[in-house]
Amino acid sequence: MKATAGVCRQPDIHTFLERRLMWINVLLALAGIAALVLIIAWFKSDDFQMSRSMAMKAPASKAFEQVNDLRQMNAWNPFLKFDPQANVTYEGATSGVGAICHWDGNKNVGAGKQTIIESLPDEKVRMKLEFYRPFAGVNDVEFTFAPRGDTTVVTWSMVGKLNFMMRLIGLCVSMDTMCGKSFTQGLTEVKTMIEA
Repeated sequence: MKATAGVCRQPDIHTFLERRLMWINVLLALAGIAALVLIIAWFKSDDFQMSRSMAMKAPASKAFEQVNDLRQMNAWNPFLKFDPQANVTYEGATSGVGAICHWDGNKNVGAGKQTIIESLPDEKVRMKLEFYRPFAGVNDVEFTFAPRGDTTVVTWSMVGKLNFMMRLIGLCVSMDTMCGKSFTQGLTEVKTMIEA
């Protein structure tokens, strides 16, 4: 009986190089796509603006009270509902210009400061909204109260600048999409409270 020696096959150098070249091409394509996304985000406008409005069957004064006093506002503030255990403190005026609220919560709420900078009774409240984390930023928030017959149209708007990370996220989901639902929820709560 003849013993057969095992045949040791050398890897085909061409197959090896082809596979290696294929993976290099895949990695280069992925790097190119990532670079393109970063470039688009870099040149994307950093300005954003969003707003939501809702008609409420109540006088403007009742809606104004819910915003002009930050303690009352935080009872319905949809963003604080993401962390009911958030540490919230107040300073300055009780309501109106100079009223200040600080918050510090979980990763969903972050930390920041809200200051009323303009207050026109039953017409408008403007606030400076400063974020410390998860991303630093400053936005302007405005509530307007427009009487329309037996209703008041309350508009909640926000304008500001997006940092690079937020512009990158904005390629997939806009600020309007991220915050719009919460604005609507907040206005709905105000409507329920003042129409009761």
